[in-house]
Amino acid sequence: QVQLVESGGGLVQPGGSLRLSCAASISIFSIDSMGWYRQAPGKQRELVATITSGGTTNYADSVKGRFTISRDNAKNTVYLQMNSLKHEDTAVYYCYAVNHWGQGTQVTVSS
Repeated sequence: QVQLVESGGGLVQPGGSLRLSCAASISIFSIDSMGWYRQAPGKQRELVATITSGGTTNYADSVKGRFTISRDNAKNTVYLQMNSLKHEDTAVYYCYAVNHWGQGTQVTVSS
């Protein structure tokens, strides 16, 4: 059983930054793809970014140039650096890997 634990969410003003972390209970060295998704109230869960074991990244158009996904295999952790945050980035952010989801972390962008 894989456990994914997200942290780093919170309340931030528009234009601000947050870094989310996703700590896995297993080694992520051989996990081919890990990702971040988000779900805003009343909306479907959507892809934010993914990263492969080789470091290839993929981003939703809405976050390109503002968000950066990275992984630290030694720490079994995936990160999501979020800059220039907008109101529309408000959502619960979930980590995903090997058919498992984390519990989510709330990100609220508000002045």
